[in-house]
Amino acid sequence: MLSGSKVGLRARHEEDVAVLRTELFDDVVNSSRAEGGPWRPIPPGTKDPRLVAEDVEDQRVPFSVVELAGGTLVGMATLWGIDTHNRCAHIGLGLRPSCRGKGYGTDAVAVLCRYGFTVRGLHRLQIETLSDNAAMLASAERNGFVREGVLRSSAWVMGEFLDEVLLGLLAAEWKPTRP
Repeated sequence: MLSGSKVGLRARHEEDVAVLRTELFDDVVNSSRAEGGPWRPIPPGTKDPRLVAEDVEDQRVPFSVVELAGGTLVGMATLWGIDTHNRCAHIGLGLRPSCRGKGYGTDAVAVLCRYGFTVRGLHRLQIETLSDNAAMLASAERNGFVREGVLRSSAWVMGEFLDEVLLGLLAAEWKPTRP
């Protein structure tokens, strides 16, 4: 497990999948805001590609985010779009509704940065988020990410176009924090 000051990132356990599916992906609004496409129901028992625990593809590393104090599942984090030639990747994060606003997101982004820069040897990490996602913007900026641009009206979410903010962090700019 990779540990921060509040959370740890560990492999996705099979029992995590049902909780994450119910709280993050079965919720139409939450899923529509997090995904790059329209919400669709996934029947029970179907391998949900967003949550597959045995995914070993080299371009995507899924983690479950757990509270260090008690081991409670607080969400999911992903390093995705890993490009080994250009040494860059994207960060994705989804926290259970009951676990938001407690600093877990900022800590999870810090741990993902340590994993990306130290373990994987990446040069650049990138985050794209909706412009009204104040929590993710704050978590990214607390970890040193710089706003690089706005993708105007680039996301169709629940009947309207929303802007996305593009943030980046280079390995040379990263200031590691230790738990």
